[in-house]
Amino acid sequence: MNYNDFFEQALDRLRDERRYRVFADLERIAGRFPHALWHSPEGAKDVVIWCSNDYLGMAQHPKVVGAMTETAARMGTGAGGTRNIAGTNHPLVELERELADLHGKPAALVFTSGYVSNQTGIPTIAKLLPNCLILSDALNHNSMIEGARQSGCDRQIWRHNDVAHLEELLQAADPKRPKLIMFESLYSMDGDIAPVHAICDLAEKYGAMTYCDEVHAVGMYGARGGGICDRDNAMSRVDVLEGTLAKAFGCLGGYITGSEQMIDAVRSYAPGFIFTTALPPAICAAATAAIKHLKTSSWERERHQDRAARVKAVLNAAGLPVMPSTTHIVPVFIGDAEKCKEASDMLLAEHGIYIQPINYPTVPRGEERLRITPSPYHDDALIDRLAEALVDVWDRLDLPTRYQALAAE
Repeated sequence: MNYNDFFEQALDRLRDERRYRVFADLERIAGRFPHALWHSPEGAKDVVIWCSNDYLGMAQHPKVVGAMTETAARMGTGAGGTRNIAGTNHPLVELERELADLHGKPAALVFTSGYVSNQTGIPTIAKLLPNCLILSDALNHNSMIEGARQSGCDRQIWRHNDVAHLEELLQAADPKRPKLIMFESLYSMDGDIAPVHAICDLAEKYGAMTYCDEVHAVGMYGARGGGICDRDNAMSRVDVLEGTLAKAFGCLGGYITGSEQMIDAVRSYAPGFIFTTALPPAICAAATAAIKHLKTSSWERERHQDRAARVKAVLNAAGLPVMPSTTHIVPVFIGDAEKCKEASDMLLAEHGIYIQPINYPTVPRGEERLRITPSPYHDDALIDRLAEALVDVWDRLDLPTRYQALAAE
């Protein structure tokens, strides 16, 4: 029996469904972001990255790079194992203190990624609540869906951002039953924001616990970069605030923040925490430097919003189908998986612009798009070049214009 045949058949199914993913070989260069080198079959070429989740360019910030290199030189590269075996390296202790302070919570717990913090934190919390009912927003991230599934608890899905539907489900539940409401503060594919206070009102009314994923908002919103809940003065109302160190903070790792009892319980029960090697000291020090800087510096956030607004204005003026968004996410509608991939390939090969296609299952079929994420370092000239390149690709592929896309709805 040739087992590789099964793997090849699985890959063929992805290709037939236009879901097979190809990764560009990119070399980011500190000090030149958003410029990078694309190592193509024809050789290295200069390209501009337009879809990075390093939203504020903090991965190249001198304070962050300096903290990482200094700590690596002083403490080495690895953590030495799990925290149970190797102990907790001191930069990790400092990082968790910084995160708890950022979100106004008594305690924080760091994981190896934002995905793991959801996949591990959610089921651990839910399993410790007897007969817990999980109520999950329909557009929650895969990591949240997997966390809920792995809990083994009953799960109900409420329509995206529909608090009336959420209340219907809460009303129907046993008042004495523990309930966990899960939502994101900012949904990264459409760029829309959750009605945080309305959700918290319902949680208080029906005795539910709240879990909010802030991964696409931390660092970028709020007076100190605590996220949407920080901006909207809602941090104290949400029981568990989860975030990532890998996006606006430019590093690696994920975390949850909340009460001392909840954090200690997850630390003590979660297999995905207990049996996983800790983040290296240098990563922790770099993340702490990024968080400290963004707590006091508003330039990155203000410039970021300015750039996002200009991209939307320029692309709309060019007649491109920019999907509505009140945040830094700029989705451009295509609606066809094959053409979405083709547009991405043309932008990269012919215009030196890297924007990864967003196809199913990240978005539903028929809602394929390019997801553009401007940074503070995308200047006016780069924005104008982006618009010109997109217009060229749109014309050549006969993609829907803004008005056609609206008419189709």
